Amino acid sequence: MDTGRNLDTLMARYQAGDFAAVTALVECIGPQLHRFFMAQSVSRSDADDLLQDTWLRIHRVRHTYRPGEPVLPWLYAIARRVRIDHYRRASRTTTRERRLEDVPDVAAVLPPEEAQSEDLEVLLAPLPHSQREVLLMMKVAGMSLEDIARATACSVGSVKQKVHRAYKTLRDSVNAIGAKKGSSRGQP
Repeated sequence: MDTGRNLDTLMARYQAGDFAAVTALVECIGPQLHRFFMAQSVSRSDADDLLQDTWLRIHRVRHTYRPGEPVLPWLYAIARRVRIDHYRRASRTTTRERRLEDVPDVAAVLPPEEAQSEDLEVLLAPLPHSQREVLLMMKVAGMSLEDIARATACSVGSVKQKVHRAYKTLRDSVNAIGAKKGSSRGQP
């Protein structure tokens, strides 16, 4: 019996519940899959991880193998997919990580809660009472639009409008403060 037919038979037996067949399958194709990963990975450790992930995925999706079809292309399709998923995950992680040297040694000191409260009051002071009220309910109390509408006897649309107008007013006042600071430094 040639190797291809032997693999097909082992996979069919494994799929049927013969777990001794998986041991033979791993011994037969495992080194070949490992070489596949080694040729494309940075380290042996990555190749080992990819091989292990591949066997786990094969185990989870073994029911999708169609007996009588060649098993080798099916196995390599899974291995390729595992490799792609691994590198996508790794690239997402590295784009979000910061090197330890970039992290400051001193933790940020948060101002006392009273100061934060006073700053918030100063920031919200220019807002009309109704806008300030809905903004505080939404952002400080964490209430939903529906809950705020019930609490203020307004429609949800009215609450949305008040919040939108409050944001616009705050944005305009923050931009004005920034412009004043820029011009006081001699910047245009």
